[in-house]
Amino acid sequence: MKLIETHAHIYLKEFQHDLSEMIDRAKEAGVEAIYMPNVDHTTIDDMLRVADDYPGYCIPMMGLHPCSVTKDFEKDLYEVEEWLAKGGFAAVGEMGTDLYWDKTYWKEQQEAFVIQTNLAKEYGLPIVIHCRETIDETIELVKSTGYRNGVFHCFTGNVGQAKEITGLGYKLGMGGVTTFKNGGMEPVLKEANLDCFVLETDSPYLAPVPFRGKRNEPSYLPLVLRKIALEKGTTEEEVSRTTTENALKLFNNV
Repeated sequence: MKLIETHAHIYLKEFQHDLSEMIDRAKEAGVEAIYMPNVDHTTIDDMLRVADDYPGYCIPMMGLHPCSVTKDFEKDLYEVEEWLAKGGFAAVGEMGTDLYWDKTYWKEQQEAFVIQTNLAKEYGLPIVIHCRETIDETIELVKSTGYRNGVFHCFTGNVGQAKEITGLGYKLGMGGVTTFKNGGMEPVLKEANLDCFVLETDSPYLAPVPFRGKRNEPSYLPLVLRKIALEKGTTEEEVSRTTTENALKLFNNV
């Protein structure tokens, strides 16, 4: 089966000692590409180094994570814009909003969201949206921008939110939370159309069962796929085919 990993931070320190072995395990699991979202200016060099070491397989994005947005966020976004102008990035991300850790820079997060969405419009790229504790607010932000190209990464919302998001033309990034006993994602997996899903791990975070609590990695993607197939009453091959097509369309590769 062919799988596309749409969201993995494999350039972080958690992988510095076994990156090549981890890549080999991903390939053995059927993962044909790994899309890497940026965090902020501190992660760019490491991300691009991995992209250079595995060209065409580890594919970078460029953006500013909402948890890295501060009062000086515009300076960070100038750097994001400079990199986007050089080309070679599959998406603007990871961007978005987050009220889980800190509400101090909520206004700035919203401004950064709009600016990065406008950059995505300019360069014809999808946006990769983080929205922890802010799904409804982020849906409204997306509506305000009028942009209809991207994915709500690590989606953990309800059926109504899923319908609203997909109705706006966005994909749902499905990861390890789908396998959690109390993750509550079964209704979404049952109700949402398979055409709306892309697969992700968010490595090194949110490892699926039975690896929950341990370091996540792209080779665990089949565990997410199996959960989706089970809940939708379809084959793993069908989930593989459809989510791979979805990912390739999302990132303008077909």
